[in-house]
Amino acid sequence: MRDLSEIRVDIDAVDKELLSLFERRIALSDEVAEYKRANHKPILDAQREKAKLADIMSLYDDPFMRQASEELFVQLMSLSRKKQYRDMQDVMQTKTSQFVGVEAFDFTNAQVVYQGVEGAYSESAAHSFFGSKTAAFPVATWRDAFEAIRGQEADFAVLPIENSTAGTVTENYDLLSEYDCFIIGEQIISIDHALLGLPEAELSDIRTVYSHPQALLQCDGYLRNHPQFSAVAMENTALSAKKVKSDNDKTKAAIAGEINGELYGLKILDRKICDEKGNRTRFIIVSGKREYRKDAATVSICFELAHEKGSLYRALSHIIFNGLNMTRIESRPIRGKQWEYRFFIDFEGNLLSDATKNALRGLLEETNHLRILGNY
Repeated sequence: MRDLSEIRVDIDAVDKELLSLFERRIALSDEVAEYKRANHKPILDAQREKAKLADIMSLYDDPFMRQASEELFVQLMSLSRKKQYRDMQDVMQTKTSQFVGVEAFDFTNAQVVYQGVEGAYSESAAHSFFGSKTAAFPVATWRDAFEAIRGQEADFAVLPIENSTAGTVTENYDLLSEYDCFIIGEQIISIDHALLGLPEAELSDIRTVYSHPQALLQCDGYLRNHPQFSAVAMENTALSAKKVKSDNDKTKAAIAGEINGELYGLKILDRKICDEKGNRTRFIIVSGKREYRKDAATVSICFELAHEKGSLYRALSHIIFNGLNMTRIESRPIRGKQWEYRFFIDFEGNLLSDATKNALRGLLEETNHLRILGNY
């Protein structure tokens, strides 16, 4: 048996040969890019790549070598495409050109819509982002908020997108993919739920508790500690408080912000009932215009992928290769396409930067239905 140090000398020598061949291989990508530029051909030729991989794998009988050679050449061809995207950036169009960068947004006389009724956390997020004097009006559903933007009844909508305890608000991801609306900002607010009842009610009287499904999840431990409570989901926390007031039944209570106690004349039966202290919700600010601040630092996109091995891995490689930090990924099923998914990605970047443009060029070529949801 040879000594490990001797084996490593040979490995280093082979690696140098590999690097020399790798350099030649990448240099050939320049010629390919030049040809494709002159002949207006797409960079990705999926059929050519599949045929080449099949030829390479056919050279081996050993299962490990077949799989390893496939993975090696998948990476080589991926790197070749990335080089071509950079070489051809002057002639390739990306969706970034559809967006307009501004120094700052003008919120003067802005009409802002949120889901719920007065006292909703969404209203609080709206005033935190736009200022307390901004005209903000409620609608019944999140879809109604998107419709208000589309119908130009509102300039902006404030929508919850994730909670630190209960997770993602999936419906709003679906609506973002459906409507021609764009994220221009975000607002994170602390969520301090309270249990609210009629002025004459005591905690021992309560049998039914109303709230939004997310709020019920955020207080799941509290509810389990009170097995006499029957939880009922409603469209909004503030609407739950309003219902308790209108029903005038001391066995009913709502989980909502304390401000709703003042608004609807309810008594605070218990404070700070969230399972997680420091419970926070992230809201997105949505507009009908493709605009972003020039100092924006987060890009949100969505896309669909072919239902085949490695497709998500290859898509995400464009973000990694360009040195961008992915901060979030969500998937949602695509209606009418069983077991196929739409992916929502957030990464740190700006639409003006070359790194972001290069990543989006690759994603535009190698995914289906890529949309830039915003830069904020």
